[in-house]
Amino acid sequence: MNRTMITATNTLSQLQLQMDMIGSNLANADTTAYKRKDGTFSELLVQQFNNQPREDKEKGRLTPNGIRQGVGAHLGLIKNIQTQGSIKVTGRPLDVAITKENLYFKINVNNQVQYTRDGAFYLSPTGGNQLSLVTNNGDYVVDQNNQPIVINGDAKDISFKENGTLMVTSSNGTTQSFQLGMVSVQNPQYLEHKQGNVVGLSENAAQLGINEADILTELTGALRQDISLQQNALEASNVDMSKELTDLINVQRQFQLQSRSITMADQMLGLINGIR
Repeated sequence: MNRTMITATNTLSQLQLQMDMIGSNLANADTTAYKRKDGTFSELLVQQFNNQPREDKEKGRLTPNGIRQGVGAHLGLIKNIQTQGSIKVTGRPLDVAITKENLYFKINVNNQVQYTRDGAFYLSPTGGNQLSLVTNNGDYVVDQNNQPIVINGDAKDISFKENGTLMVTSSNGTTQSFQLGMVSVQNPQYLEHKQGNVVGLSENAAQLGINEADILTELTGALRQDISLQQNALEASNVDMSKELTDLINVQRQFQLQSRSITMADQMLGLINGIR
């Protein structure tokens, strides 16, 4: 296998990863509060061949001395783009949209705290004349103390305040209030995709030396003034279909070019092997 084949093969595998990422964005274009991913390529290590051993013979040269041969490119960084999605009014009292970037609801998934911006909530009976606030996957929505939000009695009227307070009024006139658990994420790239539009800390974060405090901040006390919610609405994904389709076409063209390079290199090796 010659260098052309090695370079093309290395790049092809990375282009496939980018196509998978674009496909994921397109598949989740209608997923509530989904945040698209964007990848950037960087060059792999290169080799320097100095075809002129005497630099004094290259005086006045404007380009770097020698020949630099690379071995392909790789997907250096995949970023979660946290731009705000458009707000769609639904008129449903249990729908609530986050109207600021980098804010997330806290939910309980299999006894682990994870995070989502999807505010399509439901009330689930838990027995004993109680209702639990859950996501559309049935996961518990938790308060600022990481405890599931459980409503005693029925819920005649529900309102979400802008600062993250949930007010529930029963048919007998009693009122209950809950502080929704919310966080502000400073470094979303350290969050791991769990399912759909749910993210969380990596299971081996401690082994990697990643501290939760370096990634996110619990919005409690005075920090709750940074919360911004809108009831009767949901946040759409921030996927731009036209951009994703344009990027997909560009990646496909690059994929075809690299495949053609392998074919041409194979034909050249065939010609060499045919010489007798």
